Amino acid sequence: MSADPEQQREAFSMAVEQYSEQLYWKIRRMVLSHDDANDVLQNAFIKAWNKLSSFQNRSKFSTWIYRIAFNEALDFLRSQKLVYQVSPDDDESVSSKLMSDDYFDGSRAEAILQEAIASLPEVQRMVFNLRYFEEMKYSEMSILLDTSEGALKASYHFAVKKIKSYIENSE
Repeated sequence: MSADPEQQREAFSMAVEQYSEQLYWKIRRMVLSHDDANDVLQNAFIKAWNKLSSFQNRSKFSTWIYRIAFNEALDFLRSQKLVYQVSPDDDESVSSKLMSDDYFDGSRAEAILQEAIASLPEVQRMVFNLRYFEEMKYSEMSILLDTSEGALKASYHFAVKKIKSYIENSE
């Protein structure tokens, strides 16, 4: 990015406009709540702005900002202890929460799918979301999550089996 502060602000403003919706939905799949997704997105852009001088063009800007948003969502989940394991003492299921969310426009089946995904262990949930929704290659995931492609393939396989079983038992 340019060293001129005004040009930096303009370029960053254009980047925020270009990537906001895409990043919002990536974050939303992880944190589920609209308000939380907006908060995490805002924090990601603030962090990106504050670290803009460290961006070295070794990767695409979109990859860099995606990594920041992904890490912010993970930090949020950890700080809130919302690993989204479905708890038996939880008064309201994930699907019920989603169906009552004004910003959720999916069907009951989509809500049940999200509940099944939420019941997965954290790593399997992330791998499933990245592979299924983002169609990310295992090689890219390996870099992002700092683990082997074989481990990621196994996590995805187990996640799919658990989701199918969860859905079958929900019918």
